[in-house]
Amino acid sequence: MNAPGGTPLPDPPGYGRLARFFWPLALQAASQSLCYPLVAMVAARGPGGTLDLAGLAQANTVLFFLGMFAISLVPTGMVFARSREGYRQFYRVALGAGACASGLQALICLEPLSALVFERLIGLPPAIAAPARTSLLAGIPLQLLFFSRIPYFVAMYSFQASGLASLATIGRVALTAALTPVFCLAGWVGPAWAVAALTLPVALEALVSRAMAQPFLARQPALGAPPPRLREIFEFSLPLTFGGYFLTLAAVAVAAILARAPEPERMLPVYYLALGLASPVAFSATRIQTLVLAFPPVEVNRGRTLRFAWAAGALLGLLPLVFLLPGLDRFYYVTLQNLDPADLPWVRRTAALFVFFPLAVALRARGEGLAAALNRPRVVLFGHALLLCAASATGALALSLAVPGSLIGALSLTAGSFASSATMHAALRRARRPDPQPRGVTPPT
Repeated sequence: MNAPGGTPLPDPPGYGRLARFFWPLALQAASQSLCYPLVAMVAARGPGGTLDLAGLAQANTVLFFLGMFAISLVPTGMVFARSREGYRQFYRVALGAGACASGLQALICLEPLSALVFERLIGLPPAIAAPARTSLLAGIPLQLLFFSRIPYFVAMYSFQASGLASLATIGRVALTAALTPVFCLAGWVGPAWAVAALTLPVALEALVSRAMAQPFLARQPALGAPPPRLREIFEFSLPLTFGGYFLTLAAVAVAAILARAPEPERMLPVYYLALGLASPVAFSATRIQTLVLAFPPVEVNRGRTLRFAWAAGALLGLLPLVFLLPGLDRFYYVTLQNLDPADLPWVRRTAALFVFFPLAVALRARGEGLAAALNRPRVVLFGHALLLCAASATGALALSLAVPGSLIGALSLTAGSFASSATMHAALRRARRPDPQPRGVTPPT
């Protein structure tokens, strides 16, 4: 296959090579969510008990909201940081963004901003707002660490070393699991110590990732050309960041619709229990975006990455169904999660409907990867805005048809991602450039 002008294009990667790159990323993504339930026992054993735990959860929500810019940095780095000059500029943007997010976090911890955010805007009672402020203050180094490790991940992803990159994260989860009982036995409990149990493993993850990334950084080509401007990198990231906020708003909108459906006190727990198993595999499916960016040029790989996204999304969607096997469903949902046995049939129906959610996310993530590779980040912003609209409209329609609340949630989130995927792929159908990498950088092999 030749590019316009007769330049030969490389052969597309085989499905085995795509799988070897993707599955470590999927495992890395799924394992990250395990750290927060682990440290929950440290927070819950504090003086405030479950109130401390609730405060930690609310502080984490604010921390992630402030750090939303981080979600755009991986695709941004995959586009701009493939040369030494580009990497240096991208590194500056990543650390600068982390410093800004940490600074805003510190400001919110000051009075009266703390009371404004936690008590007035979120509406927390003082008994929960106090540990939330403590957790957010203790989490300032954690915010900066989240940003600092991203350039090292990008360096490894660009050279398709996803297996190596995932080892650092898996080690972080293992260390968190080891520290949690130690903290509890030593009496180091409460929200601040829970944040410490999160922060120390992330610090080690960042250091290990930095060491592992050095050989790949040494192999980056030095082009001798002017690097991309900081403003160019920032403007590329900004639409992706706002797109992430639309995803967050979609989840909030769906929850608001469910609260207005019949029997919310029954259906909301059912929905969140089913979502608790669907979310990790759906989060794994978002790594299709990284896969698309790791194997340029996209013109060669369009069809192959599409088929891989279909296959990976379908397989990921089947994994949570294991918990619907007779006996295992009752053990997990009733014994472990304390679900009312009378609601078990609703959980089965909701979990079965969520089977399409990871597939929808995988196809959406492929569209995000194509848009980033073709330097069209506003397509992602538009696609995520449509996701919010489609999820809300689906939920409102289902509510008017008296669909049970737990099923509304599964339908709305899935329909939103499918609509976003279709929108982005339609917008990119005519955007076919053989080598979208900026500054003429040849992707590493």
